[in-house]
Amino acid sequence: MMLKDEVQTLRQVPLFSRVAPAKLKLLAFASDRVSYRTGETLFRQGDPGDAAYVILSGRADILADSPNGQIKVAELDGNAIVGEIAILCDISRTATVKAAMPLEALRIRKDDFLKLLADDPDVMFEILRSLADRLTRTTTELTEARAQAKTAG
Repeated sequence: MMLKDEVQTLRQVPLFSRVAPAKLKLLAFASDRVSYRTGETLFRQGDPGDAAYVILSGRADILADSPNGQIKVAELDGNAIVGEIAILCDISRTATVKAAMPLEALRIRKDDFLKLLADDPDVMFEILRSLADRLTRTTTELTEARAQAKTAG
């Protein structure tokens, strides 16, 4: 994939859709292209948040540790970003991410990601919107799970 293709892919990520093409080009240039085989781990729950990943192709499973082992909580495919929460909140990874099939991604280092946010308020706004959407979905899912647990118990 050429740099222009990576820029076009970044543009498809809702988080980056309003970023100027020149800034996306710099971000793509500074990022590392990484490949994973099926079952390989991008990062583990508890790891330090050192980078975010934009999935270029393939699919990733998002896994959370539980008392009964890992459970799949989501899956992501092309044009999705994962790992940005640990960077933004300066916390360890909240989930494990594994390639569900051969996967290509752009690995965006923490410093480059934070610089983009500092330089572009539109990106910061999109991240806030994205995080608020995730929080709403998670709250809804937890509420439904609790209701089902009470019904079953």
